[in-house]
Amino acid sequence: MTKVICFANNKGGSGKSTTCASIAYAFATAGKRVLLIDGDMQLNLTLSYFSEDKALEIASGDKNLYMAIKEQKPLTDYIYQTDYEGVDIIPSSTLMSSVEFELFSKWQREFILRKMLKPVIESAVYDYVLIDAPPTLGCWVMNILCASDRIVLPVEASPWGLFGLANMFEFIGQVQELSPTLELLGVAVTKVDARKNYFKQTMETLRETEGIRVFDSVIHLDSSVEWAQDNSKPVGSYKKSSRRALEYKALADEILEIY
Repeated sequence: MTKVICFANNKGGSGKSTTCASIAYAFATAGKRVLLIDGDMQLNLTLSYFSEDKALEIASGDKNLYMAIKEQKPLTDYIYQTDYEGVDIIPSSTLMSSVEFELFSKWQREFILRKMLKPVIESAVYDYVLIDAPPTLGCWVMNILCASDRIVLPVEASPWGLFGLANMFEFIGQVQELSPTLELLGVAVTKVDARKNYFKQTMETLRETEGIRVFDSVIHLDSSVEWAQDNSKPVGSYKKSSRRALEYKALADEILEIY
């Protein structure tokens, strides 16, 4: 069975795209076949695997996620290979900013992505589909959650990192009424600076929240991420020995053990 995991948080800057890109690379190095879906108009996940020129070329073309949604065609027709064995991707488009409009008048609009993803899952080509969701709580994110089996929730270890998290949990609860099999796989704490008390406070608050798994593997601040982004590579590929690469590998191993 192909497993579908989305990376979601209604707060921007939580490290969703970097986490999604890095987990995909780590899964692939562990022998898994992964399909990435970039659901965010900012193209950050796409830019983790393609150069800026290539990402913008795809974004303005007719083979990207926005065009798939507009035409409501199977996602199998929109898959690109990356330079990394075991990792394919459906890139995003800057036109995703109008995806809510595209969905508004559609029948059973909450399940459009699930329907389009079905042929990919039935093909059994991939072990995992990883979806990067935008930092919103609209119909499009509801689509992403309804198409997913599990959610990974990256949370920044900062004073504002927990802000609005209650809204996210409430939203997940609403989606579970439509898609009862959806589960929160766990919370991944990112952008950790262990010298500051914010990290300790974040961990304590999350671990005191009933019914929430907090992953043991946390992700510290590390300049290797910015350099990897500048070179349009996942951090594990750019510098395998970096602290962040090793931490994302540990997080990926933890996810694989659980799911």
